Amino acid sequence: MATPFTQRWQLFVLLGLLSVALGIVAWIDAISVTLASTVIIGIVLVIAGGAQLFHAFAVRDWGGFMLSLLGGALYVAGGISLMYEPVTGSIVLTLFIAACLIVSGTMRMLIAARHRELNGWWIILGAGLISLLVGVCLYMTLPWSGLWLIGTFIAVELIAAGVGWVQFGLALRQANALTGP
Repeated sequence: MATPFTQRWQLFVLLGLLSVALGIVAWIDAISVTLASTVIIGIVLVIAGGAQLFHAFAVRDWGGFMLSLLGGALYVAGGISLMYEPVTGSIVLTLFIAACLIVSGTMRMLIAARHRELNGWWIILGAGLISLLVGVCLYMTLPWSGLWLIGTFIAVELIAAGVGWVQFGLALRQANALTGP
């Protein structure tokens, strides 16, 4: 017997197709998506900073008042900077991503080198090398990479999620066909 869940497989396929289409649009105009995302990140930081400032004053007798106040002020300042200078903000965010990739790739390579006695250590080494190279390439291509990276990440995520939803919907269709109405 089919469940209402498996009978609605078309909704998952539709969601997936919509996600893939939006991902393609985002990929075509990755720069606009990057800049819009940077502004949205700025808005979120301003809201979070405002909440932290409110919290700091609400519990001002707490020992961490000054740190909480400073953290909230930095969130607000960073958010305003991202909103008013999205190009510079996207470059800074890309620089941060590049640094994270370089550090995490180097760490994975060191871990792999220390554990060569384990099967598959070379896979960790290779993954670390890829992360390191991607981070270095992003850094070497700044500021240009800062304009397209975030939008491309969003596009890839939308496409990957969409393909997953389509597959899930088709699997539900198959399950519905096997169980019958």
